[in-house]
Amino acid sequence: QVYLVESGGGLVQAGGSLRLSCAASGRSVSSYAMGWLRQAPGKEREFVALISGDGGRTNYGDSVKGRFTISRDNAKDTVYLQMNSLQLSDTAVYYCAAATKGGWGPDDLVSWGQGTQVTVSS
Repeated sequence: QVYLVESGGGLVQAGGSLRLSCAASGRSVSSYAMGWLRQAPGKEREFVALISGDGGRTNYGDSVKGRFTISRDNAKDTVYLQMNSLQLSDTAVYYCAAATKGGWGPDDLVSWGQGTQVTVSS
């Protein structure tokens, strides 16, 4: 079983940047796609970004393309989400997740962390 712990959330002004981290333990996630999703109050969970096990492929939700970058360091079993040009609409709880073995897609993200709050202020 994999355990995921997110960090790096906080309060930032619109236009600012944050970097989220997700540390995995329990088993190595280097062979698994990893992703980020988010959920704002009163809204459904939204796909943010996905990265393949070797880091060679990425995929982003339309609302964050060009502003967010997902990356990973398999030596540290850690995944990152660099968020730039933050907007008020980016306010949400951000969750890190690991995909199933061989999975590639938001629906394959099955193991979740506890989430970290990101609040963007005007």
